[in-house]
Amino acid sequence: MKHHTISVLVENKFGVLARVAGLFSGRGYNINSLTVNETQDPSISKMTIVTSGDDDVLEQIDKQLNKLIDVLKVTDLTGSEFIERELALIKVRAARENKSEIIQTAEIFGGKIICVHQDELGIEIQGEADKIENFLSLMKDFGIIEVARTGRVAISKNPGATEDYSNL
Repeated sequence: MKHHTISVLVENKFGVLARVAGLFSGRGYNINSLTVNETQDPSISKMTIVTSGDDDVLEQIDKQLNKLIDVLKVTDLTGSEFIERELALIKVRAARENKSEIIQTAEIFGGKIICVHQDELGIEIQGEADKIENFLSLMKDFGIIEVARTGRVAISKNPGATEDYSNL
């Protein structure tokens, strides 16, 4: 199944997130990642939703989202050029003999050591979801204690595709 990254502009009102999430769960669609925050216009919020399914499933999601009264605009970024980022905080077991290897690996991935204890390290890493997945894969051998991820945020890379809030 293909992952889809969907940008949804909504009115910044109480209950909108619950209605959007309810739409997905009510129809048996899974949300792999969800981020929400105000835009530069405090009356509008932007949701970035990552879900999976074929083109028919995505078409149904698009139609159902557009039926919700507080939804202003739905854009499937998949298949177009877009910029995505995610943040992960990871605690890894770090014995004395492998601490330097973990630190070097984190640095190669552009990560930062944010917490040092006798037997563990805290690492912050940001980037595309694949980069974070690859880093986590390497850290499994050391022993991952805990992972917290923000979920994907995304914007279109294409000129003219900027979300203009004045038209909404």
